[in-house]
Amino acid sequence: MEGFSLLQRSKSCCQTDIEKLLDGEDGSNELIGDFTKPFVLPTVDGKHQDLKYITSETMVAAVSNQFNHLVEQVIVIDCRYPYEFEGGHIKGALNLHQEDQVEDFLLKTPIIPSCQDKRVVIIFHCEFSSERGPRMCRFVRERDRAMNEYPKLHYPELYILKGGYKDFFPHFQSQCEPESYRPMHHEDFKEDLRKFRLKSRTWAGERSKRDMYSRLKKL
Repeated sequence: MEGFSLLQRSKSCCQTDIEKLLDGEDGSNELIGDFTKPFVLPTVDGKHQDLKYITSETMVAAVSNQFNHLVEQVIVIDCRYPYEFEGGHIKGALNLHQEDQVEDFLLKTPIIPSCQDKRVVIIFHCEFSSERGPRMCRFVRERDRAMNEYPKLHYPELYILKGGYKDFFPHFQSQCEPESYRPMHHEDFKEDLRKFRLKSRTWAGERSKRDMYSRLKKL
């Protein structure tokens, strides 16, 4: 009976710890997407309540390996159009602005940390991180959920860079290459903008058709 009471006490402590994490009582964020642990990066409020935002300062800390005791790899996905990316981007960022590009890179062969104690962290952004970055972040989570039995995920830890490249660049130019900022609505790239927007709309239309056919098959 003594062993049973010890077991009960241990279980109770565990449950209390988890409840504290979920309530944020211990000062940490709530649990990541597969509910196994708290977020490793400090988060801030952002435009979309369902997404996790980090500051430019946290982005610099993350790409400078300041979290490498817990993080094996930080993947920065710049969702801006190629002409924006070529005009200046965060060092080491990947320019993946189409959903199929991101799906090929992340989900065809998922990137798995070498040990359970380490994490793969993904940070999305666009010019302002108001539309393209958040949309891509949600797409990855949606596809990841569809591939796995709930709540398991290949990438449980997704973040958005608050304010996007526009807010990042003025404060951390030395972290960018080239050290410049080309806005989406640049006068010299109107035709490129038109072309990429058309391509995005076409892809979104094809995707909605595929999703509809997929749902019909399940009926």
